Amino acid sequence: MPRRRPPAGPPRDDDPCYVISIAARLVGLHQQTLRYYERAGFIRPHRTGGNIRMYSNADIRRIRQAQRLIDELGVNLAGVEVVLRMSDQLRELRAELDEARAELELLRRARLPAPAVDSEGRPAR
Repeated sequence: MPRRRPPAGPPRDDDPCYVISIAARLVGLHQQTLRYYERAGFIRPHRTGGNIRMYSNADIRRIRQAQRLIDELGVNLAGVEVVLRMSDQLRELRAELDEARAELELLRRARLPAPAVDSEGRPAR
């Protein structure tokens, strides 16, 4: 079997790196609770070829966010699902807005001067 090469550069936030036992310890929950969160759709851990759940740092943050909503704010599971979905949508919209702003800035920098026009809006001669 060929050996995998480690990814070049620093690990990304969504790179799977923790098995369920380590992820459960990191967030202070039981492994069964993480499985339940997966069934509820709060998280979607990566699966290896052997069907082992692998959690990323982004998954760990999401689990902690769900915990905070439940423990500190008293949000029920249906509410957690709504809040997490809305957070995802907000993050996507912010990314789209950032892209649009960057594109607008490029267009502004590349803008050509407007053609001269007379008082009636016709091209000046």
